[in-house]
Amino acid sequence: MEPPVSEIRIGRRVQFHETDAAGLVHFSVFFRYMEEAEHALWRAAGLSIAPRGSEIGWPRLETSFEFREALRFEDEFEIAIRVVEVASRTIRYVCRLTKDGVHLATGRLTIVCVRKAAGEPMRAVAIPPEIAQRFRAVGEDEAEDRGTHERAVGT
Repeated sequence: MEPPVSEIRIGRRVQFHETDAAGLVHFSVFFRYMEEAEHALWRAAGLSIAPRGSEIGWPRLETSFEFREALRFEDEFEIAIRVVEVASRTIRYVCRLTKDGVHLATGRLTIVCVRKAAGEPMRAVAIPPEIAQRFRAVGEDEAEDRGTHERAVGT
């Protein structure tokens, strides 16, 4: 088995449909960027966040973004997402978007593991050990090159 994953970085280019009437990336798209990086992180860990037939799911418990600089059509940028906590039922991430070394935005996302049984309400359950062991949490402020298991994915 591969070592646990802590962080991943992916390159991206702004698509026209992601911009608003002012020519800027609409704020809601930043959440999609964060989720795209999250799914790449899970793939890097050898997992899918939503495998077919799974009895568990990962709804979003809490999410936010702090915006610093705008993105425009055709801008090339990087999305880095880092696991900052793996608790008994939740995983927490911090996501940072940069362009040419300039910090554009910081997002935070907490997901919760739930059991999905037909006809029953979802309820939070413990993260299965075979999933939890695939991720290694690192502190939000830890240096990015301090032992994180990182893989780059091209545009």
